[in-house]
Amino acid sequence: MTTLTLTSSAFADGDRIPEQYGYGESNVNPPLEFGGVPDEAEALALVVDDPDAVDPAGKVWDHWIVWNIPPDRESIPEDWNPDTDVREGTNDFGERGYGGPNPPDREHTYRFRLFALESPLDLGPEADADALESAAAGRVIETTTLEGTYPV
Repeated sequence: MTTLTLTSSAFADGDRIPEQYGYGESNVNPPLEFGGVPDEAEALALVVDDPDAVDPAGKVWDHWIVWNIPPDRESIPEDWNPDTDVREGTNDFGERGYGGPNPPDREHTYRFRLFALESPLDLGPEADADALESAAAGRVIETTTLEGTYPV
């Protein structure tokens, strides 16, 4: 049995996310690579969030919510424009798509969480990470996380 993996050629797990991926910089998503997707997966979902935002923002801040990624996809390129069948939700900047790191108070750790799902999700563009996780409940085959830090 293989294990679901999520990596980036831009930063290693636990390392600093390069500046250009920040909200106040180029604000483009970093490249991501997937591996070990279970054979029974029919879709992938990705949530990028900032759990360190709870203190300054009062909640875990959603930066990118993506679902119905084809399970045979092996990567997401930098500054990705998703295919028509792939859906993106609304981040906490009030925008659809990727919103890069933007810590207001100190260095934060950002989570890139990949979910292998047994079936696609039926969500609207207003969906946030909570809605995605609720819809995915009972459908998650495997998950993995890539983390990176971003300075103020």
